[in-house]
Amino acid sequence: MMLAVRLARPVDAVVFDMDGVLLDTERLYTQATQQIVGRFGKVFDWSIKGNMIGRPARDSARYLVEALGLPISPEDYLREREIIFETLMPTAEAMPGARELVEALDTRGVPIAVATSSASRLYDLKITRHRDWFARFRVVVNGDDPRIAHGKPAADIYLLVARELGVAPDRCVAIEDAPAGVASARAAGMQVIAVPDPALGCDRVADADLVLDSLAGLRPADLGFDGVASGGGSGA
Repeated sequence: MMLAVRLARPVDAVVFDMDGVLLDTERLYTQATQQIVGRFGKVFDWSIKGNMIGRPARDSARYLVEALGLPISPEDYLREREIIFETLMPTAEAMPGARELVEALDTRGVPIAVATSSASRLYDLKITRHRDWFARFRVVVNGDDPRIAHGKPAADIYLLVARELGVAPDRCVAIEDAPAGVASARAAGMQVIAVPDPALGCDRVADADLVLDSLAGLRPADLGFDGVASGGGSGA
């Protein structure tokens, strides 16, 4: 698949969100949350989830409790969800085309990174079956990094990733699936490719430079990396 429209500016690095971009964890979030809210006769659907994805866990939990009028605290919800995640998140599958794109970029020597709102421990659970290709990322920044003052949609995490990569933000492209993530990368000055869940819809990520249905078939050349490998991959 070649992009119908190329990025407006050349880029030197690619920064990936994780949930819904690299790993198919959003359905697992839905499953865990519905298990909790269902006890109170509530339904967790995209009218609620669309305002939560991509945000720090505490922010999302506060929104969920308020929006559904749950008789529990955000902290209670997060504690119960954490227990469910112990067995659920290690089953996460790769999103279509994600591994192939990551491996192709790394082999070509393109600096790649992960910028995820997931806390470090949860990140580790999610990549249980994917450690080989996740080892290719030069930089991984988690949402509980103490250097991040404000989570997505603030620019902090993407600015930090760019600094760690040693690449100017305006020379990076971020790949996101959520409105908060798109806003975060845009605020950092990055170009953004959105790959939203079909249930979310394209309108919620309209601020992205490009919107794709999937990463499947996306190649380094589509992102402007037409030359031969310059720095070599990690070999992971």
